[in-house]
Amino acid sequence: MFARRTDWPTAENELARRVRMRRERGLPLLDLTESNPTRCAFAYPREAILAPFLSPENMLYEPSPQGVRSAREAIARYYEERGAAVDPDRLILTASTSEAYAFLFRLLADPGDHLLVPRPSYPLFGFLADVNDVELDAYRLVYDGQWRIDVESVYAAIGPRTRALIVVNPNNPTGSFVKRDEWERLLACCAAYGLAVISDEVFLDYAYGEDAQRVGTLLRGGETGVLTFALGGISKLLGLPQMKLAWIGVAGPEPLVREALLRLEIIGDTYLSVSTPVGHALPQWMSEGAYIREQIRERVQTNRAYLRESVAPSRGCQCLEAEGGWYAILRLSCGRDDEAFAIGVLEQEGVLVHPGYLFDFEEEGYIVLSLLPPPEVFQEGVRRIVRHIEKG
Repeated sequence: MFARRTDWPTAENELARRVRMRRERGLPLLDLTESNPTRCAFAYPREAILAPFLSPENMLYEPSPQGVRSAREAIARYYEERGAAVDPDRLILTASTSEAYAFLFRLLADPGDHLLVPRPSYPLFGFLADVNDVELDAYRLVYDGQWRIDVESVYAAIGPRTRALIVVNPNNPTGSFVKRDEWERLLACCAAYGLAVISDEVFLDYAYGEDAQRVGTLLRGGETGVLTFALGGISKLLGLPQMKLAWIGVAGPEPLVREALLRLEIIGDTYLSVSTPVGHALPQWMSEGAYIREQIRERVQTNRAYLRESVAPSRGCQCLEAEGGWYAILRLSCGRDDEAFAIGVLEQEGVLVHPGYLFDFEEEGYIVLSLLPPPEVFQEGVRRIVRHIEKG
C-alpha cells in the first residue's frame, strides 16, 4: 500500500527508548542535544517580532512564485553587507532549507540520479534523498588537527549519474568552512563533470573568528562557470525556526541561471508555501537580527570555552577543533562505542548527548554536543560527562 521511498525503519532505537522511559518516570535530564534556540533562554525582542503580523497588508493575498519582493530585497541587503552583490530576482523564498533542498533535488536530478554529500554531516540528507527519489554518495571530511575536504574522495565518488555537489559551509557538526584552495579544486572538478553546486550556508554568520582563507558565501558572480545555489534561512540566522522562512540564491553563468530561475519559479508557484505575513515581516526581523545573533554567538563561545577547558586534562577524550557553528565534537579514546557511551552517560549521569553515528562518522568513538543550552545546564552536563569518562 505504501511507497518504497518511505519504507524507513520506524522502530524506536535503544537510546530513544531510554530517554522516553526516563522522562516518563519524571527523572531529571540535562539535554546537551538541544539545538532549538527558542528553548534555550535567549532574550527575544518579542514586540518587534510580533508587531508586523498586525499589518493590514497581511489581509491581501498576492501570490508570488519567488516570494514577497520586500523580503527578497531584505535578503539582498543582508548579502550586500557581507560583500556580495545579490539581485533580489535571483532569490527564491521557501518555507525551510529542507524545502529548498527538495526544490533543488527536483530541479537537478531525475529519479535514480546521484548527489554528493559530505561525511560526516547532518542526518537529514538521507530522508530528503529518499522522498525525492535520488541517491547519495559521500565524500570525506578528514581531521588532522583541523577538518578539511578530501577533494580526491569527491573525484572518486563521481559516477555517470552524478548531478550535483553539496557543500555545507560551515559544516554541521564539524564546524569547518570551505577554504579557498578547496573551492578552487572543487570548482575545477564540477566544471569538468558538469555538476551544479549546492552550498548550505545556514551557519555562515556563526564563525568563531576571522580567516582570510574561507570563501564565505558562494553567491558571487558568474565567473566560475559553475551553476551554484546558496541556501540560507532565519531558523539559524535569526534564531526563529518557528517562523519558517528560508531561501535559495542562484549564481553562475547567465544562461544557466536564467533557465534555473524559470524552472524554480514554476516549482515555487506549484507550492506557494511561504506565508504572506512572514514574508512581509522579514525586513523588520532582519533589522533585529544582530541582537539575537550576538546572544547566540556569546553563548556558543562561552560553552565551547568551558568544554575545552574541562576536557583538556582528560586522557579519555579530545575536543576537536572547529571554526564555527553550534556544535562541538568529542572524540573518545580507544574508539569507544559511541552509542554505548551515550546510553551509559544517560543512565548513570542523566545527560543526553548525540552518538556520532547519527552524523555518519566513519568510525566509532565520537559524540556531538549542542552549544546552545544555558551555561548552567551545559556546564553541569559537561562535568558529568567528564566524570563518566574518567570512570572508564
